[in-house]
Amino acid sequence: MSVAGIDCGIDGLSGGGERLGYSKCAGLDCAPRRGSAISKDEIIAATRRWLEKSVIGLNLCPFAEAVYRGGRVRFHVSGQRTASALLEDLRMELHALQAADPAQCETTLLIHPWVLADFVEYNDFLEVCDATIAELELEGELQVASFHPRYQFAGTQSDDIENFTNRSPYPMLHLLREASVERAIAAVPDTDEIYRRNIRTLRGLGHAGWQRLWRD
Repeated sequence: MSVAGIDCGIDGLSGGGERLGYSKCAGLDCAPRRGSAISKDEIIAATRRWLEKSVIGLNLCPFAEAVYRGGRVRFHVSGQRTASALLEDLRMELHALQAADPAQCETTLLIHPWVLADFVEYNDFLEVCDATIAELELEGELQVASFHPRYQFAGTQSDDIENFTNRSPYPMLHLLREASVERAIAAVPDTDEIYRRNIRTLRGLGHAGWQRLWRD
């Protein structure tokens, strides 16, 4: 369930967005093509642009704008190169989010450009994230939602436009407060309609329309 703050793609509200498979598509147009030399500031700038153009601009998540415009999204770029090292960053960010005042930090995007670029490996790591939340006794308090440049839902082809609801410029983990999720759900009479509307939006946009988003 990934609705508060940023997500609201197919993975969240529909209940049917199982992650499965691996996309061989080229990198997203929303990501600068500068390889490993890109700075953390540039990575955050690209992520902000993606949020503004796609998540908020296309209204893929009706809950995202207020949190983002209010400055309550924490952006943290991990420099780690291994999954085990990333796990330590995840632990720290989970603790930091738990301790933070929600009025100052509602949610966290843990961006990890240099590890888990392979979607199958990333998908497997999500189980580690869930286990870590349980280990830290944060179940019912925090959760992790998922975005990846090669995101692919079960039952889709790698180039299906529906996958782009959860395709971000870099691999990232979205850390959410359960209380925020519950409030967001309570405010929406039919959460499944968000899922259906997002499919209509992406299909209407098409691949050509998606590419046009990033031309300016």
